[in-house]
Amino acid sequence: MKSDGTAVRPAAFDELDRRLVHALQTDGRAPFSRIAAVLGVSDQTVARRYTRHRGSGGLRVLGLAEPRALGEVEWLVRVQCAPDAALTVAEALARRPDTSWVSMMSGGTEITAICRSASSEHSDALLLQKLPRTPRVVGVAAHCLLHEFYGGPQSMISKSGALTAEEAARLSPPAPRRPSEPVELSDADRRLFEALGRDGRAPLAELAAVTGWSPTTVRRRLETLRADGVLYYDVDYDLRLFGFGVMVALWLSVAPAELAATGEALAAHPEVAFAGATTGPHNLFASVLCRDTGGLYTYLTTRVAALPGVRTMESSPRIRHIKGPGPYLTLGPTATRSRR
Repeated sequence: MKSDGTAVRPAAFDELDRRLVHALQTDGRAPFSRIAAVLGVSDQTVARRYTRHRGSGGLRVLGLAEPRALGEVEWLVRVQCAPDAALTVAEALARRPDTSWVSMMSGGTEITAICRSASSEHSDALLLQKLPRTPRVVGVAAHCLLHEFYGGPQSMISKSGALTAEEAARLSPPAPRRPSEPVELSDADRRLFEALGRDGRAPLAELAAVTGWSPTTVRRRLETLRADGVLYYDVDYDLRLFGFGVMVALWLSVAPAELAATGEALAAHPEVAFAGATTGPHNLFASVLCRDTGGLYTYLTTRVAALPGVRTMESSPRIRHIKGPGPYLTLGPTATRSRR
């Protein structure tokens, strides 16, 4: 904090910071000694850099559950509110355990959020019953996420090139197997994920305390969950430290015959942090990161304009981020985090 009580903005990432973040995105629980060997620096340097940026709010590693491995359904929800009610509704949504990526969009009257439900039959509790009856909510649109072209354990960091392909391969865990049936979590598993959602690098002793297991059991369970594709690690970071100043939600309407090819092409764009096929008139959604509005204009008029089968496009800049992939944290009006 400064003497006047305002927050000090963390320093921008340098080349070593970017390589460290890429390494953590590749394997969020990799020992610092292993990361240091790949980066060509000492263990102490890696630990010091990580501790400094985590302490300043520049980054944090999260352990997250993959919805599809649990048989869950994800919904992209757009909520239209009266201007004086949007922040209150957004914060109420953020406090719910079944929401993530809650943001206020352009104009301050639209909220976007990701909602998760155990199945399509259980989606109506929030989407159909509670939201439309909330005072000052004037409209709700929900789009089921049908297919993810880019996201989950992959992120913008994965496209940064901070690590070479050989360096990333040295840190990459084995590809997860995909069980034929959804994995069921125990109460101890849920407590484990709650702890990992706060700190993906939490020590085994801390995870043992919250689960009631021994450290050895925790380690084995982490390995099993990851091998089954249920657990993955993500780096939540301050976009400004990577030089990104604009984040936009992009809704595209694509001809059905072109949807798969267009989604795959969109996912390969360096500017795209997330891309997925959805239900609704706009059947392809993406989160786009650019340096500034000029960069966004160039992106829309070049890469997006060249995509096959695009009929219409709607773009909505994010003006405030309320909740990310981990537990609900109240962020300041200029705070902005990674991903969707």
